[in-house]
Amino acid sequence: MSSLRLSRAVYEQIRAHGEETYPHECCGALLGQLTEDGWRVEAAVRAGNMRTDSAHNRYQIAPLELVKIERDARRLGLGIAGFYHSHPDHPAQWSSTDLAEAHWLGCSYVITAVAKGKAEITNSFLLAGSTEEEKRFELEKVLVEDQRDAPE
Repeated sequence: MSSLRLSRAVYEQIRAHGEETYPHECCGALLGQLTEDGWRVEAAVRAGNMRTDSAHNRYQIAPLELVKIERDARRLGLGIAGFYHSHPDHPAQWSSTDLAEAHWLGCSYVITAVAKGKAEITNSFLLAGSTEEEKRFELEKVLVEDQRDAPE
């Protein structure tokens, strides 16, 4: 099982974003470094949810915004480690729509359940497989590190 490492600050930022946008889904990108054990996330970048038809249970990041996020990540020497979004009043489990709309193989997809405006469980799923037809989500460990736990 792979793992996703997040600083406590990044973990809390993701969860706070879900609470702030409730009852709509929040979304954003995770920037980090790929290690032997999986991604080490160094930053979470908020993105606008451009879904106006069903923002309460769907999200979409504008392509131009995603290009800007990727360029900014490269300037920092980071890669896109994955994406995050919230599930208002729904479990922190991927949906068939989440899988259908996930295309970044090898990246993590973090989902936070937000119940009645309060962040609850946060899970992460690695988008595994070598082709679009073979893609699948695999549960991965979420390791939240305090700054003193992070390697120097």
